[in-house]
Amino acid sequence: MLFRVAPGSGVPLAEQIAGSVRRALTDGALSPGDRLPAARELAGTLDVNMHTVLRAYAALREEGLIELRRGRGAVVTGQIPHERARVIESVREFVTAARRAGVGLDEAVALLRQQYSREVSA
Repeated sequence: MLFRVAPGSGVPLAEQIAGSVRRALTDGALSPGDRLPAARELAGTLDVNMHTVLRAYAALREEGLIELRRGRGAVVTGQIPHERARVIESVREFVTAARRAGVGLDEAVALLRQQYSREVSA
């Protein structure tokens, strides 16, 4: 699995790392039971702080995409379908684009609600 980070992108490094995992899940490059690299190893490979990798892994755990197991590291779960991983990634991309465009949280939520109601009523 290929992890990439772009330090100057404006997107936090932990989010970029988590996004790499989400994309790999969406693309089918990762499957339930697959192990992710150890945080220390990945941090060294990407030349980032180990706590940055741990933040990414914690976010993925909160989303139900991975389990953190003592002695086994980060393991991909089978609990979240790929469709949900795609939705989570799309929402994160939306938030990033909204921030770059100067769209505030209230306006972003209103846009999302507006689009959601259009899709439901269509």
